[in-house]
Amino acid sequence: MAGRLHIAPIDLRALLPDLAEDAPLVRSPNLAPRRMLSAIRLEAGTPCLGHLFWGLTPPWLKVLDHAPHCARAESLAERPMFREAFHARRCLVPVTGVYAWKPQPRFKQPFLVTRVDRGPLLLAGLWCRFHTSLAEHTDSLALITVPTNSLLAPLTDRLPAVIPASAAHRWLDPQTPAEEAMALLTPAPRELLGAFPVSRRVNHPANQDAACAHPVGPMLRHDA
Repeated sequence: MAGRLHIAPIDLRALLPDLAEDAPLVRSPNLAPRRMLSAIRLEAGTPCLGHLFWGLTPPWLKVLDHAPHCARAESLAERPMFREAFHARRCLVPVTGVYAWKPQPRFKQPFLVTRVDRGPLLLAGLWCRFHTSLAEHTDSLALITVPTNSLLAPLTDRLPAVIPASAAHRWLDPQTPAEEAMALLTPAPRELLGAFPVSRRVNHPANQDAACAHPVGPMLRHDA
């Protein structure tokens, strides 16, 4: 799953040269769900960066704690909560890592899953809009998860789907057929991602210092 994100400074224009940054990138060494998060959406054909609430809140949702922060790729076409958003409101979340917890005999060891070159990642998401009045609205999102590849499977069974920058416009464009968008939701290649153990400080969302992401062991990677 994806319970926490690592978001360091990112040169977003290097990923998407035509990006319009309507809001600054939300940064955090330990960002938990039900917080504001930066996401990229397509507006009039241009990818735009804005702030969304991490936890999908359709208008009929009664309890905020029930807002899902992740959606399984396999259920997008089946669950009404996700189906319409997947067809018409897809987004991308720029991050520098995703935390995962590996079960141990006495505790769970946190790992930071990153690109092996420590570059940024674009995570697949979907979003919805809830009008609080005629003039105000709240936008929210959920990340889309897929099964983990064989390298990272010992850490967690699912991770957010990674969309290549070269496919960003196709993913964002609501005119892209659902079948084509679904084909992008695959486990990350073994050579793309690695993971290293980090401090257990990350277990507490209140901890927002850089030490949360400090390696405490070597990186697990395909060529190690």
